[in-house]
This record gives sequence, structure tokens and C-alpha cells, in this order.
Amino acid sequence: MSLRVRVPGVLASLCALLLAACSNPINVRSDFDRAADFGSYRTYGYYTPLATDKAGYSTLLTERFKRAVQNEMEKRGYTYDPKAPDLLVNFNANIEDKMRVTTVAQPVGMGWYGYRGGYYSAWPAYANQTYVDQYQQGTVNVDVVDAKRQKLVWEGVAVGRVSKKAMEDPEAAIGRVIAEIYADYPFQAGVDPR
Repeated sequence: MSLRVRVPGVLASLCALLLAACSNPINVRSDFDRAADFGSYRTYGYYTPLATDKAGYSTLLTERFKRAVQNEMEKRGYTYDPKAPDLLVNFNANIEDKMRVTTVAQPVGMGWYGYRGGYYSAWPAYANQTYVDQYQQGTVNVDVVDAKRQKLVWEGVAVGRVSKKAMEDPEAAIGRVIAEIYADYPFQAGVDPR
């Protein structure tokens, strides 16, 4: 399953910001390496270069993601170690245009030319009505990699309809998406879950 499509700059920023404020539910999925020794992980750092920094410099989006990830990792007991971390975290954002077409049968007119319309209610005729809904769908992906083995040990993905509401407070929007992704992260630093 390949959900990661790297999108630079403004487009990725909009995805992360707007996905978080959508009124529709965010679909979160995660998976992890069952052979990984999660009890041995105590520290984390960031993958270099981060997927959100394709331009060669740290973006505002990246800094917001880092703060949100730091909050979630520290809640789970991990310590930030930029020099020799046990885990490396990477994140990514993608946005794409979508279209949903729905056809529904709806009553029209007074039935069959008004027949039986006098004493009884009319028997309506039905016609198909087609509705087209164009929207943007955002995907935010968080990868947690075993730094020594350079192997993905956990991945969380959030997918949702993009809304314009989050532009007012991008920091909170990104924090909400990352918190929802990390709600599926079942591990604590230094604790073997087995």
C-alpha cells in the first residue's frame, strides 16, 4: 500500500492545515512491525531530510509538525535526541482533487399527467437527479523508523476531506491531526508491550 505522495511547499501546507479542521471525520489507519523491539526504544529524532522539506530548508509546515510530534512522543515517555536517537520520525502531506457523483430517484410533477390527483394524492413520477460533489482530500502520513536498522516500525495515516476552517489556526489544526494519528500508537518508551 503506497499512500505517500510527496508534495512540496504551499500545497502540502494546505493539506495538513485544512485536513485537521474538516467537519467530516478523519479516517486514521496504522500498522507496525510485530518483530520490532519497542521496549528498547527510548529516544527519537527526525529523519533527514524530512519529506516536508524538499526545497532544502525547514518550512513553517515542518516546524509545526515537529512541535506536534514532540508533544505526542513526550506524552509516551520518549526523549528527543538529535545525535543518536533510537527512532527517527518522518511526516508527509498530500492533497488531491476528488469528485463524487451520486444519482438519486426523485419525484417530479403531479404523477401521470395529474391522473388521480383530484380525490387522492398524486402518484408521482420519478426521474433520476445527478449530483456532483467536487472536493479536496488530504492525506497526512507519519513514519517511525528504527534508526539503527533503518527500518519502518510504525506508520500512521490520516485521510479526510479538506476544509478551509483550519487556515485561521494552523498550529492547532496540525496538532489535532497528529494527535489523532498518534491515538493509534500503542507504545510507551522503554516498555515492552508483550
